[in-house]
Amino acid sequence: MEIRDLRYLSVSASAGNFGRAARSLGLDTSTISRRIGRLEDELGLALFERGRAGVRLTGGGRAVMRHVRRALAELDALERAGIQHGLGEAGEIRLGVRMPPIGARFGSLLAGWHESHPSVVLTVSETSDLDLSAALEERRLDVALMLSHALWPHLASVPLYRERLVAALPFGHPLAERATVDWDALHGEIILVQGWDESQAARELYASFLGNGARFRSHAASEQCVFALVAAGFGISVATASQSEVAFPGVVFKVIDDPNASIEIALAWLPGLEDATVGRFVAFLRDEARLRHLL
Repeated sequence: MEIRDLRYLSVSASAGNFGRAARSLGLDTSTISRRIGRLEDELGLALFERGRAGVRLTGGGRAVMRHVRRALAELDALERAGIQHGLGEAGEIRLGVRMPPIGARFGSLLAGWHESHPSVVLTVSETSDLDLSAALEERRLDVALMLSHALWPHLASVPLYRERLVAALPFGHPLAERATVDWDALHGEIILVQGWDESQAARELYASFLGNGARFRSHAASEQCVFALVAAGFGISVATASQSEVAFPGVVFKVIDDPNASIEIALAWLPGLEDATVGRFVAFLRDEARLRHLL
């Protein structure tokens, strides 16, 4: 029994005539009749009643056809899934992020991707820079949104957009009354940052702006936890412009008066990745970022 025999059976049952079935399939009538006969011999069952007017299913044939239709539907679904995944039109993207993917810049990229690829499932994991790189290498993540200065050399990457840096200050802080602040004004403050024993990328970045002697307090916690400490008066912090778009109780955000006070966000992945859906995702975000001049 071959898959084509099931298709011949289904088309013949619908057509009610081997000749019409053969024409619709681009075959000879004798081919259809012979293949159906072989199938009947293999099953030990007459599938059709044959007459001058054509053919019709026997009781046994109708019982067999219920299974045939289910089998053909599953095969069609299998073929569609293979084509969609092969073209990158379906599947799953496991995206890792260093910070929540909020803000108009990256949000608009994700919205455009979802609109044009609604059959692709996107799952997001938030963790440290070091864990993101390890998860990519271990294939637990497909791609990661990372700070360009924290990329591991073995990762492939493409820059997507830049984010302005702002100061996160507690309400009532003297600097909160200013329209903008500068690095000199922030230098004497306690700077609260996200950091882990093996990953201090944020502190290293901000130290390059603040200079020697800056006082940092690292917390292995989410940015929201850091903002909570800012609101409670434990210090100040540095955030991105997109993070400042979300109101946080007790925290006020001020623009840092320095044209270089920004960070570059890149999309990273492991070279040699062969998944078509991931490749399409990378290409889409890269091309859209360039089209929108986000850098």
